Amino acid sequence: MKELSLNILDIAENSVKAGAALTRITVNETEETLTLTIEDDGCGMTDEILKSVTDPFYTTRTTRKVGMGIPLLKMAAEMTGGGVEITSRHKDEFPDSHGTTVTARFNKKHIDFTPLGDVTESIATLIQGHPDTDFLFTHRTGGKTVTLDTREMRAVLGDVPLNSYEVICWIKEYLKEQYS
Repeated sequence: MKELSLNILDIAENSVKAGAALTRITVNETEETLTLTIEDDGCGMTDEILKSVTDPFYTTRTTRKVGMGIPLLKMAAEMTGGGVEITSRHKDEFPDSHGTTVTARFNKKHIDFTPLGDVTESIATLIQGHPDTDFLFTHRTGGKTVTLDTREMRAVLGDVPLNSYEVICWIKEYLKEQYS
């Protein structure tokens, strides 16, 4: 993928498909490193699936025979000298604390570092496509923290759907203002 924001979109989509009520997307940046963590409370993966998830020829989808999201993220991280760690707790074994965490670490100074890209659009797209799912987005860089929590938005908006045109426009502007 050309931008890490597309990896965020892909992995968060997997979280939604796994039945997550809340997906936390955290980007921590220093001058030299970028750490991306996507954590959900979805159904989790069995040990067997967890061992296969980085194989591009493994997928749980029935519409195609390959799954490239995690393998591409892993390759992008490893090309910079970083790596990917995936932990998961399946709901059958952990009925009260299940879910998956994907953490990717990148060396930003490496020539093969993939840029973060338009994370604002990716977050807005996730919310627009999944208005009933909660997302907590946090991006820490330098002395600045950008954050958006759909749970807080729901508390203020009440019955107004998060995927309404006005709300999506507000989300984009709100995130852009925090990045300025």
